[in-house]
Amino acid sequence: MNRRTTAASALASVIALTAGPALAGCSTSSDSGPELKVSGAFMPQPVGDDMAAGFLTVQNKGGGADKLTSVTSDISDDITIHESKNQKMQEVKAFDVPADGELDLERGGNHIMFMKLKQKPMQGEKVAVELRFEKSGPIKVELPVKEPTYNPPATMKH
Repeated sequence: MNRRTTAASALASVIALTAGPALAGCSTSSDSGPELKVSGAFMPQPVGDDMAAGFLTVQNKGGGADKLTSVTSDISDDITIHESKNQKMQEVKAFDVPADGELDLERGGNHIMFMKLKQKPMQGEKVAVELRFEKSGPIKVELPVKEPTYNPPATMKH
């Protein structure tokens, strides 16, 4: 009887060891968290002394969604994120970064707004910012300051 118990125990162990990896292999990409990467970042040189805008793309290669919740920088203590709808700009609390998708902050659309600038960024400089997300850790990005009318071609964004 001891031999039968040992055989049954060994069989149970084999089943547990083989079922575990098989079940783990069944996980879908939606079970993974966000995997964020930033590209195409820039800031047009502001025409005034007190306001500027920032643009970039947040790519999410992961299976989990995230949200951009805030932006910080030494250049301003008053930075907000804005959406543009019906040719009107309004502040929002967060932007969705969809799973296996991207968040585009671009001219004429959603963007970062820098108010009460401490100094006016000039073309050729870089503005350091930190993007903060609901789930992912912060991402530090440098926004190259471009000419005031700069708008990257669609093929250059990524």
